[in-house]
Order: sequence, then C-alpha cells, then structure tokens
Amino acid sequence: MPAKPKKSDDKISVSAVAEHGAAVLPAVTVDSYNVELKDAEGFIGDRTTNGAFRDILDDWRKRLKKVDEDPLGDTPSDELSKKELDKFLNSDDPEVAGMMHEAIGQFAQELSGVIRRFLKLKDWKDTERLVVGGGFRRSQIGEQVIGRTSVLLKGDGMDIDLVPIGHHTDEAALIGAVHLAPSWIFAGHDGILAVDIGGTNIRAGIVEFNRKTDPDLAKTSVKHVDLWRHADDAPNREAAVERLIAMLNKLKRDADKAKYHLAPFIGIACPGIINADGTIKRGGQNLPGNWESAKFNLPRRISEAVSIDDRHPTAVVMHNDAVVQGLCEVPFMRGVKHWGVLTIGTGLGNARFTNRE
Repeated sequence: MPAKPKKSDDKISVSAVAEHGAAVLPAVTVDSYNVELKDAEGFIGDRTTNGAFRDILDDWRKRLKKVDEDPLGDTPSDELSKKELDKFLNSDDPEVAGMMHEAIGQFAQELSGVIRRFLKLKDWKDTERLVVGGGFRRSQIGEQVIGRTSVLLKGDGMDIDLVPIGHHTDEAALIGAVHLAPSWIFAGHDGILAVDIGGTNIRAGIVEFNRKTDPDLAKTSVKHVDLWRHADDAPNREAAVERLIAMLNKLKRDADKAKYHLAPFIGIACPGIINADGTIKRGGQNLPGNWESAKFNLPRRISEAVSIDDRHPTAVVMHNDAVVQGLCEVPFMRGVKHWGVLTIGTGLGNARFTNRE
C-alpha cells in the first residue's frame, strides 16, 4: 500500500500517493497491460483497430466494384466519419446495409480471435468480464461488433461477458484517473485535474467526484474539458508539453473562479509502458517528438509547472492509457474478481485487473 504523508511536514509527495505505472492501485491489481501479441503475420492487435475495420470495408467495396459500382460512392473508406458509416449501416438500400454487416461480421471474427489469444495468457486466466472502449466503440458499428463478438465467444462455450464501456470514450480516461490515487488525498476537495494523451488528441479536464451522493465514485463526471488536436499542428515535444501545461493552468484558473476546490493531484493517461520514475519505456512512438528518452519526464515537468494548492506540491501520477480508461469501470466491477479492458482506436490497448478486497 502507498504510504501516507508524514503528519509533521503537511506535504503530499508523489511517492506517498502512488507509483507511476504501478501494478498495485487502491482498488485493483493491474495483472497485465500493453501486451503485444505476435504471429507469423505480425502483431495480431493490428487486425482489430479502427484502421483495420476500414481496410475490411475497403476490400468489400473493391470486390463489389469489379462487377458493379461502389455502393458507398467515391469517398475513400479512411475518410468516412463514424456518423457516415452508421448512416450506411442503417441505409434503406439492402446492398449497402448488407455490405456493412459483412464488414462488421468479419471484424467481429478477427476480434474474437484476438480475445481468445489474450485469454490463453497466464495473466489473463479466469477473466470474467471484458470491457470494450476506445473511439471505435462510440458508434453503432462498434456496438454491433461488440455484440457479435460476444455471441461468437459464448457460442464456442466461453463464459465471459463482453460489454461496451459505460462512460463516453472521450471522458473515460479522465474519469479513470481518480482511481490512480488513494481516497484520502481527495478528502475535502471537489475534484482533480486529469489528462488523456493520445496519438491524435490531448485532453485535459476537471473531474468532479460527487462523493457526497456517492462515496464509491460511481457518479464521477467530467465538469469541463479542453481538447487539443495536436496531430493538426505537428508540434515538437517541447511545444506539446508547453501547450499541455497551459491547458492545465487555464483549467486551474477556471476552477478558482468557480470556487471549485481541486485536490493537489493530477492523473495522466499516456500510451506505452510507464516506468516507476515516470519515464516511458516504449510505446510512445505516435506522440509528438521523442517521449521515450530517459531524460524526458512528463510527470515531473507537470508537477513543477502547475501549482494547484500553495500549501502542497502538485502530486502527478501517470499510467498507461488503456489502464486508466479501464479504471473508470472500477465502481461497476464489484460483481466479478478478474476483468479486463480492450481499447479499439488507432491501436489496440489492453489491460487486465483483479479487484482488491
């Protein structure tokens, strides 16, 4: 268990709160995360990403185009939005809807195969429930994939529940950040600042506990969020960090104006394997600049640049993004012991948890 801060100095240190990338968190043990499974064709997770679904759809479009016109028109598959794809799924044209269902079924087959591989791993043994998050889940197509994959697994006699993540996928990792720290740090406060770093976007938000009505944090919500699509600006690492610091400091000023009492803690969700000292071991290749340098420590930079409470230093804890997104489900997983999360987006994130007593 993380040690509580000493009474004598009235300060909250990072080490007293939690270790970066920790295996033991207040509510769960992180049994495994960021597993990269391979076969002869490469990383199997690459078959179950947002891009992989569009590749499957594109293949069907090409097949039909050989004998007739493309039922989806001229727009390339990778340029179609989720709303446009959902519209095709619900099309009155039976051929258009039929092609979408074929692509969904093929993708569900791929996803069920990947899940079977995960469940054979020692650290994933006896998984009872699997939550599916990530941007792909936020669509009718994503929900159909989850449902079909669940049917395929149970049809093969596998006793596992496959469910969509309950929170909006843009907010899940921000909400999950409250489960990175022990509850005593939140006493007397209304919320925290949280960060979700992705290969395309960086989100920073004010997360509200609502502990007066629900001490188990089941009603935690995002009060305000600031989004920066860094992929459009192509910044270097230093520019990205400075922009993030500015976002957090603005949120702090907004909280002060609203007389909203923030705890001196910031939780960060970041891609990759996170070392205990806050550096990134690997997996940050899609982030702007070299985030895997041993000399780069994002939590330390944030702690030094963002002051939330003059009486305490700002404690910053960083963990893998799939882990933190999965943590938003902690209050709803009391009926099982072993559970996991898959996040389907530009990549396939994964984490497996065991609830602590």
